[in-house]
Amino acid sequence: MVRRTASSQSKAHEEVMTQDSPQALSEPGPSRAKTRRRELLAFFVLAFAIWPVVAVGVVGGYGFLVWMFQIVYGPPGPPGG
Repeated sequence: MVRRTASSQSKAHEEVMTQDSPQALSEPGPSRAKTRRRELLAFFVLAFAIWPVVAVGVVGGYGFLVWMFQIVYGPPGPPGG
């Protein structure tokens, strides 16, 4: 069983890298231009491919639900006599 003292816990806490830490800034990673390009691509895919399909699916699903309801219970309006 490993027992940690207060000093070892604080050291472990200090080793956590954050976005603004000197280690994070010095380590190689994707450049800003590459990151921006990927984010723009993700935005355009969401905005012009996925969300329109989701919107059409939701509206079509609602229309189908209303259609099935009217098949079972009849169209809205006063009861026929």
